[in-house]
This record gives sequence, structure tokens and C-alpha cells, in this order.
Amino acid sequence: MPYQLSEINEKIRRDPAAFLAECDAHYQERIHAAVDKILARMKESPIVLLSGPSGSGKTTTAMKVERELERRGVNAHTVSMDNYFKTLDRRTAPRNAEGDIDYESPRLLDMDLLDDTFTKLSHGEWVVVPKFEFARQMRNDSRGTPLKLGENEIAIFEGIHALNDDIAGRHPEATTLYISARSNILEGEALRFKGTWMRISRRAVRDYNFRGTDLVETLSTWYNVRRGEKLHISPFKDRANVVIDSSLRYEVPVFANYAAPLRAAVDQVSPDNERYAELQALVKSFDYFEPLDPALVPQDSLIREFIGGGSYSY
Repeated sequence: MPYQLSEINEKIRRDPAAFLAECDAHYQERIHAAVDKILARMKESPIVLLSGPSGSGKTTTAMKVERELERRGVNAHTVSMDNYFKTLDRRTAPRNAEGDIDYESPRLLDMDLLDDTFTKLSHGEWVVVPKFEFARQMRNDSRGTPLKLGENEIAIFEGIHALNDDIAGRHPEATTLYISARSNILEGEALRFKGTWMRISRRAVRDYNFRGTDLVETLSTWYNVRRGEKLHISPFKDRANVVIDSSLRYEVPVFANYAAPLRAAVDQVSPDNERYAELQALVKSFDYFEPLDPALVPQDSLIREFIGGGSYSY
């Protein structure tokens, strides 16, 4: 359901703290609904598979689901599926149309190990969750973490490919969640900010703040991220038992504080980039919004995953 620009700006001018609290309460309602479904299906499987495209807020959402499960008396363990990447072999790695390694491809994951892990956990057996070292692009099983599920325990596996045929397709008994920023922002009937723009804004702000990644590189490669989503993620979203819209009405006003560096970076993106016009439109759209001081954002907000200063550990 789209949001209205005029309502967002008016609520920021009138009482920004109350507006933030209202938005976060709405998001928590979505978390509660997801947990209701997980608990209703718990007898079928203790495995939860949480998928979503880049920048959707999977990690924070998984932690919020875990916290709500524990509030209801169920012990939960969140596992990043990034740890199930295979050690990179550049000779056999999948390639994209340009001949570069396709880091969006599910073929980089160890599907058989995931399959074995889900089966053993479902039967109450011990597994070792591996550790992938991104700096060396290799999996280090010696640094793995032992895990076993008791009678009242759940494991949440979060990753962009969690609903893929070779993952969720092998375990239809698992509870499946799909998360993405899905709501556009309109002014009347006119589109002012796309839901997908929230995700690239999140990625860009996170990279700008924490990852030391060149903003121009982040924005320039967005076309390849979107291509990977359409090939490897979106086709499987209908498999989800629950779909969560992770968009928050206040996030674009928060990201408007980063408009200047984003605009400077977009100006350096090659005009030949297939997303160039869209990126230009995105940064111009920040002008429609009343900026919102990031310091007002609650520490447990999903947006803290991208701007920092949150209460969760990433």
C-alpha cells in the first residue's frame, strides 16, 4: 500500500517523535503476525527460512523475530546463510553476462550442506554452522559453531536465496518468510519515491557509513544487483508463508540527510549505466521530503542497520 508524501511531511513538522513511534509500532505488528505464523507451523518444522533482496532489512527483521519468539517462550537461533558460501574457485565460479563472477548467483552456496543441516536440526541432531571469511573468500569450518535444537527451539536461516528451489524447495515443511521494502511514496497520484529506491538508499548509506565501499561503486553496480534479484530471488517469493513489507514512512526523510554525498556520487556514475537515469531521479526525489534528524531514530529501529547506532549487533 503506498504512502502519501503530504502526510509524511506534515507528521514530521507536527511531532516527529510521535511519528517515528507510530511507524515502528506498525512494523512491530508485522513482526507479530510473522511470529504467529511461525508458531502455528512449529510442529511441522523448527526451521524458518527468511529471504529478501539486498537492503531489505533481513538481518534486523530476523533479530526482531527471534526476540519476539523468545518473549513468547520459544528459544530461537538466527543463522546467516552467508556462512554457507563455498570457498571461491575463480575457475568454476558462475559468471554474469559481462564475464565477471556473479556474486548474486545461488550456485555460490553449498546447497547440499544446507540440506543436510536442515534435516539434522529437524531430527534433533548436532550440526556445525560454518564460518565464511569474506576477506579470504573461503569457508573456515574450524571456526564453526555447534548447534542443536531442543523441543522448544527454532532456527532462523536468513539469506537472499533462502526460498530458492534448491533450499526451500527441498524442505517444503519449513516456514518461509519474504521481506522487502514494497511501498511507494506518492504525492496524490504522482510517484515521488519507489520502494526499490529505499533499498538502494539503505545500501548506499550503510556503505558510506561503515563498509569503506566507494559510493560510486555501490551505485554503479546496482544494475547488476537488480538483475540478480529478478533472476534468483523474485521468482521464488510466492513460496513465502508470510510476506513482510520492511518500508518505513520515516526512512526517506532520514536518508535525505545523506542527499549531498549521494548526489555527488551519482554524478560520477557513467551515463552509459543502465540505471543512470533512475539514480538521477532518486537523488532529486529527496528534495520533496522534510529532513528528519537521524538522532531521533530509536535504537531498535530497522533503519539503524544502515545508519548505525542501534541496539542490535551485526
